[in-house]
This record gives sequence, structure tokens and C-alpha cells, in this order.
Amino acid sequence: MLTIDPKNITTAKLHSYLLSAVAPRPIALASTIDKNGNSNLSPFSFFNVFSTNPPILIFSPARRVQDNTTKHTLINAYEIKEVVINIVNHSIVQQMSLSSAAYAKDVNEFEKAGFTMLASDKIRPFRVAESPVQFECKINEIISLGNEGGAGNLIICEVVKIHIHKSILDNEGIIDQNKLDVVARAGGSYYSRAKSGFFEIPKPISTLGIGVDVIPKSIRNSNILTGNNLGLLGNIEKLPNKKAVDKFAKENLKYIGVDSTKKHIFAKEFLEKNDVLSAWKVLLIN
Repeated sequence: MLTIDPKNITTAKLHSYLLSAVAPRPIALASTIDKNGNSNLSPFSFFNVFSTNPPILIFSPARRVQDNTTKHTLINAYEIKEVVINIVNHSIVQQMSLSSAAYAKDVNEFEKAGFTMLASDKIRPFRVAESPVQFECKINEIISLGNEGGAGNLIICEVVKIHIHKSILDNEGIIDQNKLDVVARAGGSYYSRAKSGFFEIPKPISTLGIGVDVIPKSIRNSNILTGNNLGLLGNIEKLPNKKAVDKFAKENLKYIGVDSTKKHIFAKEFLEKNDVLSAWKVLLIN
């Protein structure tokens, strides 16, 4: 058996052991707002429910292990003590992953990830319309667990309103776990889908994806491509150039001259194999 003293290994390695062993973990897609009214959206897997009366949820934006910086969510939580915790299911998992990228403070992750901003009833931060369950919360307390990289910050949230999509309820008004189709975080690039087990999502590129908001409307408004498909398309640093697209077209003649619907179908097939670059090449063929 491997026996470890946490004080004798690097924080990065300890972080890896903890996240791989304590898994799967539910995901809080947290929506906050700063004092100037700018929205922020970011996922956290240090999250769970801790009380029913009062209804308390806790999530923890940890200080980054690599450089000891803090996420905008934590800064916003100190400024405006309100947050919406949106539950993540499989139909929005790729968009959720894209929202985790380290965009600048003035960038709206709702737009980058292609989510719809939905006004809350009792608090200022917006809800994610595509999330199956949304908790409007006031922040009761923030507890800092340390000042070094990897230290957590417990944000204790009291639920003041709950919104549940009727599509995930059974005939008695109870949440049907199969309809909810929730996903959870594990170690490395692994996630867990409650209905079918583990799957992988590559971490968003460090140089930042172009975002769903940059994708042409003709593609964003597709009747074929899903939110997850758009999330994958948005998580690319730059689009393939014309030379690369033309070369791809010559090697794959069946994609030339087809209508947009067929292009979207072909692109979707590549996306389902995580071949985002080929999907883009199909979509960009004239």
C-alpha cells in the first residue's frame, strides 16, 4: 500500500490524489455578478448540499495550485453576496467545460459558452436557462481555509428560490434521476454520467477557445448541432485557414456542394468522435 504524508509531496500531486480518490463529485455551475454588474460563470466540483432547514449549499473556489491566484467567482462573492448554483447534466457538459476556461474578468462566460442568461427572481446574478435545476442563493459566509495555492474558500449559500424544469419531473412532481441525467467530476479529464458511467472531456486549452459567441449564427442556430456540439466547436484556439479547408475538401469530395443541413450532419459525426478540427473544416467548405 502506498502511504503518503501530505506534507511530504507537492501540492499539485496531493491535489491529483485527492481529486482522483474523492470522486465522482457533483458540479456547481456558479453564476455571480460583480459590483459593476458584470456577470461571471464558472463550474466547481468542490460542492454539495449540507442542510435542509435552512437549505444550505456549499461550494469552494480554491486558490489555483499553479500560481496561487483566485477565480473571479470568489472576488464577486465578496463584492455581491449572491450566487445562482446551476446543476449540470449531460446535455450541457461541454458548454460547462468551456465556461471553466480562464477568460479575462470583463468576458461574459454565458456568451462564450453559448448559454442563455435568465433573470433571477430574488437575486441579481443570472440563471443558466439550459440547466435543469437552478438554485438562487444568498451568501451567508465565506471561510478562507488558507493563503497558499490549493487552499479552498468555503462559500456557504442559503437557497432562497429553486427553479426546476418540468421535463425532469415524474408524474408525482419528483425529480426523475434518469431524466435529470446529471454529470459529476472525477480525477484528471474524467467525468461521470449517472446513467452510464465515466467519460472524458479534454480540459479547455490554456490559450482560451474562441467561444460559442464567435461561431457564425448560421451554425449557432443549427437544428442539427447541440449545445454540447457548439461547446466543442468553441473550444478551439483558432479556425483552420482556407488552405487547410481546401486541402480537406479535395481529399473528401463528398463534402463539396452539399447544403448546410448535410454539412451540419457530417460535422456532428466528427464532433461525436472529438475530432473538432475536421468538423470545422466541413463547416467552412464553400
